[in-house]
Amino acid sequence: MTINDYQKEAMRTVSPIAAVSGGNLLLEGVMGLCGETGEVMDLVKKHIFQGHELDKDRVAHELGDVAWYLATAAQGIGYDLETIFQMNIDKLRARYPDGFTPDKSINRKPGDE
Repeated sequence: MTINDYQKEAMRTVSPIAAVSGGNLLLEGVMGLCGETGEVMDLVKKHIFQGHELDKDRVAHELGDVAWYLATAAQGIGYDLETIFQMNIDKLRARYPDGFTPDKSINRKPGDE
C-alpha cells in the first residue's frame, strides 16, 4: 500500500459531518491529532515515570490513529500525504544536508521554519 492509497482508504471512514466541507475535515483532523498524540504520550509517560510496561502493540495502534487524523487534515487542505511527506524531506535535506547537527538546528537560515 502506498501512503496515498492509505489516505484514500482512510477517507472511506471519515465522518459525513466532517466531509461536508474541507474546513470540517481540517478541523476534525487537527483536533484528532491532538487527542491521539496525547494518548501516545500518556502511554510513554506511564512507562517512563510510573513503571508501567510499555505496550508497544497499543502504541502502534494509537500511531495508526495519528496517521488517520493526519490523512484527514491533509485532505482538508487539499493535499495528498505523499506530497506532504516529500515537502518535509526536501526541507530536512536543505536544513541538514549532511545529517542532523545541533549547530544546524540552533543556527538556522532566516525564514527556515
